[in-house]
Amino acid sequence: MFYGAVVWDPWLIVAQIVCLQCLYYLTLGAFLSFLVGTRVSRLSLVYFFDFATVTTSTVTGWCVIASFLLSSIAGAGYMLYLIERAKKCLDFAATLYIIHLFICLIYGGWPSSITWWFVNGIGVAVMALLGEYLCIRRELKEIPITRYRSSKEYFLYKCLKR
Repeated sequence: MFYGAVVWDPWLIVAQIVCLQCLYYLTLGAFLSFLVGTRVSRLSLVYFFDFATVTTSTVTGWCVIASFLLSSIAGAGYMLYLIERAKKCLDFAATLYIIHLFICLIYGGWPSSITWWFVNGIGVAVMALLGEYLCIRRELKEIPITRYRSSKEYFLYKCLKR
């Protein structure tokens, strides 16, 4: 994780983006099936990519909003294991939501709902900030050092101490 010089590896970056995006949509699908799937007769991609479903006027819309926000929290947890560096969390979270915006543009046109923009803005902020917090906590952990030294180290320590 923190050993050696940092090497720029574009294939690793692309793989991390693809993995994070897939895990985000899998988690979003799980939350949508649990929260929205029990309320509607047929769950479809409309709930993933159409801005009209992100609304505060219905209970189903609130369930969609909750699914997006819970997925962003889970995405922060995924970044802890996929990205591992606090300074990269904002980049990867923004990339995920920009890709999501492009997919939404292709699927349903320009998102004209202020609720959609608000929910996705909160989502990217939560994912980036919580991901950075979790990664910083991991980076600041103490490195465990063995308590007992080997016999050679102990012998050298005793000889040098004299």
